[in-house]
Parts: sequence; structure tokens; C-alpha cells
Amino acid sequence: MKTIGFIGFGLIGGSIAKAIRQAHPHWFLGAFSRTKASLEDALSDHTIDAIWERVDSVFSSCDYIFLCTPVSCNAEYLETLRPFVKNGCIVTDVGSTKGNIHEAVERLGMENCFIGGHPMAGSERTGYGASSALLLENAYYMITPTAKNRPEDVEDFRRLVEEMKAIPMILDYKTHDRVVAVISHLPHIVASSLVNLVKDSDTEEETMKTVAAGGFKDITRIASSSPVMWEQICMENKDNLAEALRQYIGSLNGILAHIMGADAEAIRQLFEEAGEYRNSIQDRSNGSLPREYSIYCDIVDQAGAIATIATTLSVHQLSIKNIGIIHNREFEQGVLKIEFYGESACREAVRVLTSCHYQVYAPT
Repeated sequence: MKTIGFIGFGLIGGSIAKAIRQAHPHWFLGAFSRTKASLEDALSDHTIDAIWERVDSVFSSCDYIFLCTPVSCNAEYLETLRPFVKNGCIVTDVGSTKGNIHEAVERLGMENCFIGGHPMAGSERTGYGASSALLLENAYYMITPTAKNRPEDVEDFRRLVEEMKAIPMILDYKTHDRVVAVISHLPHIVASSLVNLVKDSDTEEETMKTVAAGGFKDITRIASSSPVMWEQICMENKDNLAEALRQYIGSLNGILAHIMGADAEAIRQLFEEAGEYRNSIQDRSNGSLPREYSIYCDIVDQAGAIATIATTLSVHQLSIKNIGIIHNREFEQGVLKIEFYGESACREAVRVLTSCHYQVYAPT
């Protein structure tokens, strides 16, 4: 039996704890958090076995310690924790940037007992109440060892990640920060800046806002993420993010030149290459927000049409997460959008509705 300690216990910490509890029901889990309510809830539902009042010698019993506080706080807790880390214990974090924490580890001489971690999963909601073991399932979990980790310790941690049903990916922390700057941090900036462009360019009647559905709403969905969290992420990974922004601005300037020069071939090639590459990307990770499982369906505009579909799906034990009419169908087929909780439900809904002679469109 192992003992697992947590410092910070919100969405990610709670989800990791629940995933470990599922995989190892008899392990001992203890947690410290400034938010006592979340710990009391976790104790009540048996996710953890003990509430720890402070970061002190109680952590000396741990085999793994997860730092699940904001990125800017993890390094501070690392220093407080250092005197209490027993021989053989692995300390890890869940931050989406690794440079700051790895530099702190080197400064504190903790390279032999620290392995960086970054579960690429999230939710529109925050806090322990939103946590779920399923949050990590099939999500990439980045593992960033140090130069002084024992191979067997890295392998043990990799195996633990697999037991949480996540997908481990091992890489050095500098590569990690360059990668997430482009595929995670930059898209959040682009989405937020695009939303603000619409806000600042809209008519007095808010016409743009009214029709901002479909493709616009999809590509800007991540702009609804926590502003405090993204402020910290941008500051922690500013050098890599600045380089990614320079490259992206250069790309936009090139596209602008093609448009102003009426270079139709270059514009066609832009969309063609992007489409081919986009279609080659497997949608396995939850990313910073969970994947959306949706289908689109044509329906006749008559009373009870939506209720009939909802009843049909209910009869087949398919739970609907969200349902609504698509008013802007410039980039989508289908009048009705139906969102489900998982991929299997999505596939079954396509089968059921198709068998009932509905025209159904399932996005790739």
C-alpha cells in the first residue's frame, strides 16, 4: 500500500485523487488545501482518507506528493516541503508550464526526487465539485523528468499515469514549454483577441454578436477559460509564447500580402494544407477544455419535433448534455445540435436517429 499526498485540491487534484482511488482502492490519500470545504467533501465521499492541516512532517509518510496549486505557488510549496520528503518519495506537479518549477527544483537540489507532470485535461468548471476520474481518461499526461531521476522511478510514475487511464508522454521540460506555447497557450490568446475584435468592431445593434454562432463560437470557445489562470501561464512561459506570437504574426502578415495581392493560388493552398494537416490530428486529448461530443440533425419546423428526438434518444438510454437550434448554419449542416457526454453515446445516437430516418451529420 502506498501513501499519496496532495497540496492543493481543486479540479485537477481532485480528479487525480479520484482516478488513483479507482485504480488503487486501498492506498492512503491525504491532502492539504487552503479551501477546507473541498477537503471535507473529498473526505465525505471517501476520495481521501485524511485532511492535513499544514505542510509539515505529516508528508514524510508519502510515496508520491502532487503539487496541485496554481503554477506561481508550486515552487513556494516545494521549498516548504523539502525537509519532509522521505527517501524514495517522488514529488510531482500538475502545472501547464514547467520551466519555473524545474528551475526551482535545480536550485533546491531536489532533482533526484522530482518528476514534472502536466495532465492536459480541464473543464469549463473549476473546483473539487467539478472533478472526475473520467477527466483524465485518454488525456495526454506530459511527464518531464530531470537529469538525475532514476529510470525505475520514471517508469513507476509512467505506470501510475497509465493506471489513471491517461496517456503518458515523456519529454524534457524545455521541449514541453515550447510545445504547449504553440498548441495550447497561443490558441487561447488568438481566441481571446478574436472575441475582442468582434466586440470592438460590432455595430450598435450588436449584429456580429447576434450571428456569432457556428464556426466563430467553436474556434473561440476556449476564450471562456479562467483569466487569472491564463495570466499566470502567459507570464510563466513568456519567452516561448513571445516566439510563437512572432511566428504567428509573421504568418498573418504573409496571408495579408496574399489577399492584398489577389494571390488566389496561395490562399487556396493555405486552406488545403491546413485542412489536410488538421484532419490528420487525432482528437484523443481533453486539452484545456474537454472534447465536445456533438451531432447535427435536420428536423421539420413543427411543434414537438425536438421533444420527439429527445424521447427517442431517452428510450435508447442516451443522455443528452445539451440540445439547441443552430441559427447560423454557415459552417455547419443540420438545424439541431445535440451534445452528449461521450463518444460512444454520440455514435449510438447517429445509429438510432438514422434508423428513424433523420438526416444526421457527425463532425469528424
